[in-house]
Amino acid sequence: MAMKVILVEHTPNPEVLIAKAAKLCYSPVGIEQMNEAMDSESTLKFIDMLMSMGHESPVEHVAFTFAVEGVSRSLTHQLVRHRIASYSQQSQRYVKLEQFEYILPPEIEKDSRAEEVYRAAMESSQKAYNELADLLKERYVAEGMKPGAAEKKAIEDARYVFPNACETKIIVTMNVRSLLNFFHHRCCNRAQWEIRELAFQMLKLVKEVSPAIFKHAGPSCLNGPCPEGRMTCGQIEEIRKKYSQL
Repeated sequence: MAMKVILVEHTPNPEVLIAKAAKLCYSPVGIEQMNEAMDSESTLKFIDMLMSMGHESPVEHVAFTFAVEGVSRSLTHQLVRHRIASYSQQSQRYVKLEQFEYILPPEIEKDSRAEEVYRAAMESSQKAYNELADLLKERYVAEGMKPGAAEKKAIEDARYVFPNACETKIIVTMNVRSLLNFFHHRCCNRAQWEIRELAFQMLKLVKEVSPAIFKHAGPSCLNGPCPEGRMTCGQIEEIRKKYSQL
């Protein structure tokens, strides 16, 4: 199943809001006078200076919300480690997966024997889930529980057999400072392929809305040396070219 990332909502006029918040830190004038003094050109110049300086607290006032589907539970386990964010994920407690979708890693797909083993494991998980859900529901109904409640209780425990590959859907909201940190870590070549692709797609979307804010966004090696030491991927020039073309 292909990954899909949609920018659902974002704070209106993000550059203007960030510029106002930052200028308030340095300006003796009041809000009304500050509004009058700002035009589009001066706002963008100020934002560029602000982002170049790394003054990030004002950017927390702006948030972006994404809808994501066609990703694995393995990815979302990594994603929610970015704690300054809000998440709403499809529940396996309330949604019965009669036939769960799953993510096939590209490296496994390249090897026909590996893919065969992988798909067999997915089918086995589905079979076990179905059998467990039916067995538990039957027992709970026999004990006097209503069928609807019995099914919900049954799939709560049956879901434990699902693999990390299980496809999921999630809504993610992050402020700009959290997004910059997310891109810093997850656009890196050392991030796992799936979350790296998610970060890349999210960065493309926010750059369309706010190119000035995200001008310097991307992996850490984009604006300085690689911090990975001996663990470096050794592809710094290729990475810089890739993100400069976004």
